[in-house]
Amino acid sequence: MGNLRTALQLYTVRDQMEADFEGTLEKVKQMGYEGVEFAGLFGHSVSDVKKMLERLGLVPVSAHVPFAEMVSDPERVFETYAELGCRFVAVPYMDEEYRPGTEGFDKAIELIRKLGEAAKAKGITLLYHNHDFEFVKVNGEYGLDVIYASIPADLLQTEIDTCWVNVAGVDPADYVRKYTGRSPVVHLKDFVMRDRNKQGQLYELIGKQSNEAGQKEKAPEENFGFRPVGYGMQDIPSIIEASKEAGAEWLVVEQDRPAPGQTSLESAELSIKYLKTLEY
Repeated sequence: MGNLRTALQLYTVRDQMEADFEGTLEKVKQMGYEGVEFAGLFGHSVSDVKKMLERLGLVPVSAHVPFAEMVSDPERVFETYAELGCRFVAVPYMDEEYRPGTEGFDKAIELIRKLGEAAKAKGITLLYHNHDFEFVKVNGEYGLDVIYASIPADLLQTEIDTCWVNVAGVDPADYVRKYTGRSPVVHLKDFVMRDRNKQGQLYELIGKQSNEAGQKEKAPEENFGFRPVGYGMQDIPSIIEASKEAGAEWLVVEQDRPAPGQTSLESAELSIKYLKTLEY
């Protein structure tokens, strides 16, 4: 697939990881993913996980670690993932108290800066993984742009989640290009949305107030829903081209919940099968 490599964010198959950690990694490799992005180690030791990855030939690209966990013990977090072999660790989600437009936003920026310094000291590059709420305007600028303008690139790189950029009403390919030279990892995520004015409780769909992903479900009447890459409304080829132009190294597939009628593994496999039909 050219210079860009493809990984799976293991949050996509978290139900399977909890049930059979190594077996799920093996299935991910068999699907054709070259690397993985972690969302926890599910009680396994770093040494054991490292052996699994080496045996399977999977690259430990990065990890999502809850913001509060990183802030409470940054040295342990970055040591853990440096030992595992990850080059990147990402701030995955910002709770309401720290989001753009709140009193805590300035504090969040300072905390992220300190995390970037701690990560750099361990040989890790800190990433910020956005949702749509970072596209609230702060003094005329998107909150996400304020974060990146406030923290130097050597302490913070982007992990642009292209689904949430689109949900916010911004063109994902253009936004990836905006951070050319600062976008080593790009999240590919597809979705459907019938009416942008009726988004509803989108974060119920990412496990905040919902059942865990995985088991087959009856198709609900939905205004918004996640889909395998290539099966929604995203212009995936244009996003991939923009990622190449921006100098990205990894495309990371993430699907917060499986599509109706699919298991998490089935959705993950459809994504990589689609991506294999593209030239990149």
